[in-house]
Amino acid sequence: MQNVRKKIFLCLGILGLWIATLPATEVRLTPKQQLGKVIFFDANLSTPPGQACAECHSPNQGFSNPDINLPVSRGVHRDRFGGRNDLSAAYAGFSPPLHVDEKEGKYIGGNFWDGRADNLVEQAKGPFLNRLEMANPDAAAVVAKIRRAAYAPLFLDVFGADALMEVDRAYHLAAEAIAAYEMSPEVNAFSSKYDLYLKKLVALSPAEQRGLALFEDPKKGNCAACHPSQPGADGTPPLFTDFTYDNLGVPKNPENPFYYLPRELNPDGPRWVDLGLGAVVKKASENGKFRVPTLRNIAHTPPYMHNGVFKNLWQVVMFYSTRDVGPWPAPEVAETVNREELGDLKLTAAEIDDIVAFMLTLSDGYRPQAAAAH
Repeated sequence: MQNVRKKIFLCLGILGLWIATLPATEVRLTPKQQLGKVIFFDANLSTPPGQACAECHSPNQGFSNPDINLPVSRGVHRDRFGGRNDLSAAYAGFSPPLHVDEKEGKYIGGNFWDGRADNLVEQAKGPFLNRLEMANPDAAAVVAKIRRAAYAPLFLDVFGADALMEVDRAYHLAAEAIAAYEMSPEVNAFSSKYDLYLKKLVALSPAEQRGLALFEDPKKGNCAACHPSQPGADGTPPLFTDFTYDNLGVPKNPENPFYYLPRELNPDGPRWVDLGLGAVVKKASENGKFRVPTLRNIAHTPPYMHNGVFKNLWQVVMFYSTRDVGPWPAPEVAETVNREELGDLKLTAAEIDDIVAFMLTLSDGYRPQAAAAH
């Protein structure tokens, strides 16, 4: 028994040193959230080792992909790429399970661009076994690595002495811990300049104020129709997404390296068409529709759209404004394009500048004193 205790204390000591190397936080995490954090940052949980969840969801980039030069994410096998741009892990847990809203008659909720995971736990299970991402052969391989990890004692402390004995249960609990971390205030900080503005602690600049007005004006940008910018009825901060789905008429991205993967990874090659929600719910009426992403931390998450086709926010807003009257490429899926709410907004270049200026206020970690110093 004494030897067992020594081993546990040694492991906890190693765990403490390892946690100290993770990004600093001002937030006090629960043991379960702390466990989820160390799993989230564990680069040993891929096959081969070398890629953690955090590599595609970096806290320094709004919990999205830090490689802004790629339209989609690279896997642990460096010659493999996913077909889509990574969504931010921040604020993702506020999405309800995928369902049809009876009043609106629209699909709402789910995780991933296509809503295929109902919650953060199911979402967290996906990348570990995706051969284009972390490429583990099965859940047993992931659990075996967790059993050998320095944080294994913490896992048992959080979930019980038998938590790592059975593979399926252990795998589920690991995903549950990741989900707990992703729902923590460290990931969902609500600490942007706009949050302070809503609390009347700071003022927006004239350009930011004009951008907010355009953002909310149904006769101009109308962005708030899908990216609500006001607190909820219960006072909860705005999430800047209504979690609905839409086909914006986004064109294919010829720079997407997924098109050129070997046949066993992409049988359709450059002819591949991303059907989005339609492929999940098996309805042609939903083809080409993707979940509305949050605009929180949007300045840190380029490139934009599900396939990373746009490299900056100015391009995005210009596309919204001129899609139907400018020389844009054809949409990837033409049949279900939203022709009513965007496409010819008649925004001027100055108005686009202002809308972008407002969106730049949505980045977490705003420090009024630091901003004043610059």
